[in-house]
Amino acid sequence: MEVCSVDVFRQAIPLTKPFKTALRTVTVAESVVVRIGTADGRAGWGEAPPTVVITGDSLQSIEAAIVHTFAPLLLGRSVHTYERLLQSVHQAMVGCTSAKAAVDMALYDLLSQSCGLPLYRFLGGDKESLETDFTVSVNAPEEMGEDAVQYVRSGFRTLKIKVGKDSIGTDIERIRHIRNLVGSDIKIRVDANQGWQPKEAIRSIRQMEDMGLDIELVEQPVKAPDIEGLKMVTDHVDTPVMADESVFSPAQAFHVIKCRAADMINIKLMKSGGIYKAQLINQMAEEFGIECMVGCMMESRIAATAAAHFAASKRNVTRIDLDTPLMMKQDPVMGGIRYEGPVITFPDLPGLGITDVAGFNRTEA
Repeated sequence: MEVCSVDVFRQAIPLTKPFKTALRTVTVAESVVVRIGTADGRAGWGEAPPTVVITGDSLQSIEAAIVHTFAPLLLGRSVHTYERLLQSVHQAMVGCTSAKAAVDMALYDLLSQSCGLPLYRFLGGDKESLETDFTVSVNAPEEMGEDAVQYVRSGFRTLKIKVGKDSIGTDIERIRHIRNLVGSDIKIRVDANQGWQPKEAIRSIRQMEDMGLDIELVEQPVKAPDIEGLKMVTDHVDTPVMADESVFSPAQAFHVIKCRAADMINIKLMKSGGIYKAQLINQMAEEFGIECMVGCMMESRIAATAAAHFAASKRNVTRIDLDTPLMMKQDPVMGGIRYEGPVITFPDLPGLGITDVAGFNRTEA
């Protein structure tokens, strides 16, 4: 399976409703799509959305990295030497993890195709289906409450509530209002996206505990580099704390695990640079009894399919946050994962199961 082409194109899909966090507002989901072709006629698909405020990657930097740096490393090489290929990709550039992830998932797509297996089975095959949460964007408490009720009526049993943009009092009111509307049977996760200081995070989480709001977990309450602050929060609250932006690489995961700075880790392929490194993070976490969630950036069903296959393959991945394709007005992907409300299922096809992507315009590297 020799790589004979590396093609890229851009896609832009409007969202049904603006996606708002403490860090940004998104109205259109943009990404770079990569298609790696082999001499025997197979195609592997990957995708990388720009998330400048988190990964530092823009559309231009992702495209340039794939076309000018990674494609020359792949062309003429066998997919079956994926250890060497992926090591070369990760060593060729510092950072640019989103571009690395797009190439990585396309290579794993091809590799599992050559074995005749869906990727989740090739990687481990722990689960046959997944259940995702749905994210409630940060808005006024009343609007967030309306959104939460709508998602619950659509079948979602877990909500991820974005906070961290305004005052602590407003954040607590958001959670209280939503809890009152959805009842006690719905799981609520809180994601501050680095929006709190350590002491105010402790104060707000303790207050939510005292109010009986029954929060399943709090994700990334403090700034990403502040591992001491993250540990302070983890040590002083009963609610489990999850590291997200603090963990991109296996080395960062090791630091968080060694310090016991968080109870859980959110793995995103766009942070880790793809499945290759994501597996290392998950395995390290599992050895120390730290469960992982698999999440995503503002990705279409291309990258979400790759993330879902990885999540389904690993026992230690116990929580899923792969809802972004459901926020988009159009779906350009043919094949790939299917959504039945919150339930994600996989086609019985080799690789990612993606057969084509609408609007693909060939731009050969």
